[in-house]
Amino acid sequence: MFIEQELKLDFNDVLIRPKRSSLKSRKEVDLEREYKFLHSTFTWQGVPIIASNMDHTGTFDMANVLSSFKMLTAISKFAHQDEWLNNSLNNPSVLQDCFATTGIKERDIESITTILQKIKCPFICIDVANGYTERFVDFVKKMRERFPNHIIMAGNVVTGEMVEQLVLSGADIVKIGIGPGSACTTRTKTGIGYPQLSAIIECADAAHGVKGHVCADGGCRIPGDVVKAFAAGADFVMIGGIFAGHDECAGHLFEKNGKQYKQFYGMSSIEAMLKYHGKIAQYRASEGKSIDVPHQGPVKNTIQDILGGLRSACTYVGAARLKELSKRTTFIRVNRQRTEMELDC
Repeated sequence: MFIEQELKLDFNDVLIRPKRSSLKSRKEVDLEREYKFLHSTFTWQGVPIIASNMDHTGTFDMANVLSSFKMLTAISKFAHQDEWLNNSLNNPSVLQDCFATTGIKERDIESITTILQKIKCPFICIDVANGYTERFVDFVKKMRERFPNHIIMAGNVVTGEMVEQLVLSGADIVKIGIGPGSACTTRTKTGIGYPQLSAIIECADAAHGVKGHVCADGGCRIPGDVVKAFAAGADFVMIGGIFAGHDECAGHLFEKNGKQYKQFYGMSSIEAMLKYHGKIAQYRASEGKSIDVPHQGPVKNTIQDILGGLRSACTYVGAARLKELSKRTTFIRVNRQRTEMELDC
């Protein structure tokens, strides 16, 4: 047993200190970035925000809207091959901004291979809850061998040494986050986790040292959290909860107490396990929960709110480009928890 004494911080533990700026307007801020990757032959340019590969948010309807903003969507691994083929015929350009998601079972690699043989999609997301197993590392190596030119994102982990391991094993982007998601209960069920802001800072430093990239995955509950994730060094930010409940999300609308809702649940929740596996294995517990999210309407309104917050933050610190935000950021610790009013804003 060992106790690490160094302070670790989450999004609600800090604010960003404003600085003098020569920018005259938010319109001057460029949120697009161009990425070249360590292993892949592809390059990508756009706004590096990704809709989560949860089946509620990782939909083709979501991808159609996000792609128009030059943003990305990680399509749920439970999307059927016919859905991929239909979208390849009807909206082939959108698939250039989509991740094909896979687990690490043998049937997963067979499924994703079949999909990628039939459609043009440059991104692969290898998604597991625990990225610390040898099996996961071996799978990343196997996928790199099978898809040498694709952009591979793999995770989740929260420590620098594992980020380096995954990058050197073939991942271009490593997903960062264990337990911070709004529909995740890993921390309460297992006691495992890492404060998300510190995880991003430490993992970004490790990844950039070996020419890799990181994606902050989880914990963003308001637009200001997205800003803090980029300010901490994240190359990409993956969003689930903020995008939940919109028209483009999967699930039916239902009424409760006179208001309309959609159900949003973690992919390790009882709901997800029963839906996709028909049962809950006796050797495991649910590490996700179900949330009734008020109906949010079209997702484009939320996207504009996030992008507006990012542009405004950049003007506060004098960053003309999103790439400059982390270099212009000074975090200050605060001694209070986020209020309910702030969460409801």
